[in-house]
Amino acid sequence: MTVVLETRGLEKRFDAVVAARDINAEIFESEVLGIIGSNGAGKTTFVNMVTGYLQPSSGQILYRGRDITGMETRDITRLGICRSFQIPQLFLELTALDNVLIALSVARERRPVLFRPVVTREIVDEALELLAKFRIEHVAHQEVTALPQGVRKLIDIAMATVANPDLLFLDEPTSGVSAEEKMDMMEVLISALQSTNTAVLFIEHDMEIIERFSPRVMAFYEGTILADGPTADVLRNEKVREFVVGQEFHRNGTAATMKGTA
Repeated sequence: MTVVLETRGLEKRFDAVVAARDINAEIFESEVLGIIGSNGAGKTTFVNMVTGYLQPSSGQILYRGRDITGMETRDITRLGICRSFQIPQLFLELTALDNVLIALSVARERRPVLFRPVVTREIVDEALELLAKFRIEHVAHQEVTALPQGVRKLIDIAMATVANPDLLFLDEPTSGVSAEEKMDMMEVLISALQSTNTAVLFIEHDMEIIERFSPRVMAFYEGTILADGPTADVLRNEKVREFVVGQEFHRNGTAATMKGTA
């Protein structure tokens, strides 16, 4: 398997507080990987360092063997590492189609030029095709403010894929989505992304989502990776059960929300 991203001894300190320490990880092409851990365990700090929103205090980040440690977010995005956020970053008063058109225009670095419109039939068709890929083409002309949270999440993630990234980080994609919506939303999401070679890493607190959609899991605890491997093995790990998911996990044959989370 081809390694897309590797971190070596990654660490982040805020004065005397160590938010992340000794993070050593390899991410492979096309894989789906879940990231679990209670609030404050270091999950988002890890993602923020890899995507350039935080500068590491020490360690290395390698993208396809190239050291990208300390690079600016926009340059990391151009290389092929993208992300979505826990709260969708959308223009609420615009339609779903308009939001995707903006993302496509930015990704293609298209600017208004005399005699050349920014929005062409070609780019509109591309935007509609992307919405259809995520099975939300039926909301193309609706304002985002009128759409349910699950659909907003899908629009946000669709916008994050316009540059065909090698690696996509999703920060709690089911956060704020109703229990009735979240499984269907994840089915659509994973199906859409697996039609590409994009490696997908998603932070998640719902163990049912992790078990169903993530073949591999990294469990974070106190700023470092406590366990990393096949999902079933990680969730059986005694330290993960004690410090991350809780000893009640699966005792009654059903998955649960992680220890220490809402």
